[in-house]
Order: sequence, then C-alpha cells, then structure tokens
Amino acid sequence: MGRITVVGLGPGDIASLTLGAIEKICDGNKVFLRTEKHPTIKYLHEKRIDYSSYDYVYEKQESFESVYEFIVDDLVQKSHELGSITYCVPGHPLVAEKTVAMLMDTGSRGDIELDIIPGLSFIEPVILAVEHDPINGLKVIDGLNIHETDVDINVDCLITQVYDKMRASELKLALIEIYGDEHEVYVINSAGIKDEEVILRLPLYEIDRVDDIGFLTSVYIPRIKNKARYDIYDLMRIMERLRGKEGCPWDAEQTHISLREYVIEEAYEVVETINNDDMDALADELGDLLLQVVFHSQIGKEEGYFNFWDVTTNICNKLINRHPHVFSDNTADNVTEALKSWNDMKAEEKNIESYTDRLRDIPKSLPSLMRSYKVGQRAADLGFDWKDVSGALEKVYEELEEVITIINSNDKESLESEIGDLLFAVVNVCRFVNINPENAINKTIKKFVERFEFIEVESKKKGLDLKKMTLKDMDFMWNKAKIHKNKKNDKK
Repeated sequence: MGRITVVGLGPGDIASLTLGAIEKICDGNKVFLRTEKHPTIKYLHEKRIDYSSYDYVYEKQESFESVYEFIVDDLVQKSHELGSITYCVPGHPLVAEKTVAMLMDTGSRGDIELDIIPGLSFIEPVILAVEHDPINGLKVIDGLNIHETDVDINVDCLITQVYDKMRASELKLALIEIYGDEHEVYVINSAGIKDEEVILRLPLYEIDRVDDIGFLTSVYIPRIKNKARYDIYDLMRIMERLRGKEGCPWDAEQTHISLREYVIEEAYEVVETINNDDMDALADELGDLLLQVVFHSQIGKEEGYFNFWDVTTNICNKLINRHPHVFSDNTADNVTEALKSWNDMKAEEKNIESYTDRLRDIPKSLPSLMRSYKVGQRAADLGFDWKDVSGALEKVYEELEEVITIINSNDKESLESEIGDLLFAVVNVCRFVNINPENAINKTIKKFVERFEFIEVESKKKGLDLKKMTLKDMDFMWNKAKIHKNKKNDKK
C-alpha cells in the first residue's frame, strides 16, 4: 500500500514554513506540488530538491473538478509505484484544499496510508492584514463556486481563489446583489509575505479594477453593521424579539388560528401584484408572505412542535423526493411526465391508496373555482375526461338548459345544485384551454369595476344621479365604457 504525506507550505512567506514541513520536504521522498506558483517554492530551489508540479493539468482538463480528480488519481498511482511520496499544497492542507479532502476519502477506504503535516493557512495573515478579530464569526468561501446562499451578511466573509480579473468581476456581480455597490471590502494580495503584501480597501464595485490580481489574491468582506440589508436570520431574530417579554403585545398573543386569515390575505396580495405586473410591490408582498411563515415557525418553536429548520427541512426533502427525474435516475422528458412524477410521489408520501382519495386530498379551504379546477384535473389524469374542449362545451349547454328549466321554481336546493353543475362545467372548459378560472373571474371583476367607475364619472359630468337613471341609460353608458376601454388599449 502506498503512503502519501501531505505537507502544508503556509501562506507564502518562507519564514512561515514549519519545522515539520521542512524535515519532510528534505527527507528524500519524491515531492509533488499541486502548483509551483507559490513563493515558498524558492526554498525547494535553494535546497536543490527535485519535484514535479501538476500545473500542466489545469490546461488539459475542462473543469477544476476534473483537475482535482486527475491529481488525486495520479498521486495514488505514484504512491503505489514509489511506496512513499510527499505532496505539497499551499497554506494549510485542511483549509480550502479540495485535493486533500479527496485524498482523505481515498484513505478512509483503505487504498492508501495518509499523513498530514499542517502549515499556517492563508487565514491568519489575512486577519492580521485587515486587523479584524474573527470572534464574531468568519466564513471562508471558495471563489470558484460562490452562490448567494453561501454568503452570510452577519459575519465577515473571506473569499478565496480570486485569481484573475474575470473571476473578480463575476464575484463582484454576485456580491453586489447582496451587499450593494458601496459596501467597503478588502482586496489582499500576497498576505503575510514580506515586501509583497498589498492591502486595498475599496468599495465593492471596484474590486475588478485592481491591476495586481493573481493566485494569491483574496477578498475580505466585513459583515454589514448598519443593517441596510437583512437576511432570513435577521427576520427570525426580529420575530423572536417581537414575541418575547420585551416585545410587542399584539405579536405575543397571536396563535396559529388567529393568523389564518393573514396567511390567505397575504397570499392574495402576492397574486394581485403579479396580476398588476408590479415587481416592486411583488418584492414587498412576498416579504409579508414570508413573515407569516416565520411567524408560524416561531409559534411552533415556542410550543415545542416544530421550528423554522423543520419547515425548511421538510420542504427540501419534499422537493428532492418529488423530483426523482432531477435528483435520482428517473427521467421526465416533458412537463406532463414531470407533473405525473410529482403527483405520484405526493400520493406515495400521503399513503393515498385510491383514486378517490386523490380527489379528496385537494384542500377544502381552497377557493371553489381553484378546487374544482384541481378536482377536474386529477380526474382527467386518470382518463375520466372528454377528448377535446367540444365535449366540455356541450356539457355547459346541457347544464345551462337545466338551470333555465328549474330557475322559476321554488326549489332552491335543486337550483343551487344545478348552478353548481353549470359552474363546474365552465371550469372544465377553462381547464381544456389552460385558463385559470380564478384569474379569469378576477380580471372580469376588475373590468366590471372599471366600467362602472366610467359610468359614474360620466354621469356626474352630466349632472346625473345613477340611482335615478333608467336601465336603458345605464346600458348606453356601459357600452360607451366598453368603447372607451378599447380605445385606451389601442393606444397602448
């Protein structure tokens, strides 16, 4: 079995090499470097130590992941051939060093024996350079694979591997979305290397304008102190305070039951802003809806039933489980197959055993039009449906005739049933033409109110009272409102 000893070369200054690292480098075993683009390589030259570098692999492979895989595979092979080798990496072997993590996995499987000689990481000289105590939190993030969710605005963040201007530019665009243009950051080159260290403090939007960006460049982002921006953790802390002893009496007395109406109200306000195509208002209303989730989560935490982490864990598990065509080996080549997969997994989770149970599973608290749409859709998924929209339209005419026949009777119960059948038939037509009936009726209500407003405004101009106008006069004004609306649309 081969043995690989991983040696940390420190952040760059030769004085930062540990005695253990020096002894191992000089013990006569073959030395391999992940990269020779590191200042301490001067020491190897001075000591006439022969080494091989993997810098050439970066040019041959298409991704960093494939580079790392090649290096690890080659190191394992070389260790089997030579018995014992030394592998040198910048900084500390266990800090932001992917190849070492992969070697540790290999070692845990028994394929190699692995020793690690630590070195000073790049973190210590960076902290010294910016003079920030990490006691309040420091998050180290790989600049090659940064996501908005990786960044925490409530602690300092250190971004590694900002190796050229293009990477700095991509990083800037990602971070500006979170911190804004003017948030002050540090760009540090050659941290801890005597006579080479450069520390620049500048607004975030300027980081890709720095000339000397290279493989020893890091970006240090201080946490947001003035709270111009907030994240989900801030919202959770605010809600916890509002519900606390020194908080708000109204918030403190709320329960899951008392908040029910607000959940529905906020959801509808979100829909309203979407219908109005008002993106600024949408961001605001989504915040109100998110507040309801955090509010209920805080109550659940206080009562000992669940907390916010349970909420996010449950929805993540649900999304992963219901998308086997994304997270496992199943396939879904189109929207229909993806939706079927979702519904099948949902039925499995809820132990739904019959087709009727699938229909009953649709929440009764949904608006009637939306619920009827979903019931019809689930029945159609099982093949209980017309071939095309003409069958659905014929059903509308049939139900309308039945309403007309019974409408003058005193049998209110039967009339209610027949009108319900008519409405359900109309919803089925909506389903065939892919029109959401809730959206359709809301647009009609909006249109009705606007036309009624036109009638009222026009009648006031003529000194008329709506209550004293005849139905014929109102119809005339109504048709005039329709023409007015059409002219406005033509101008658009």
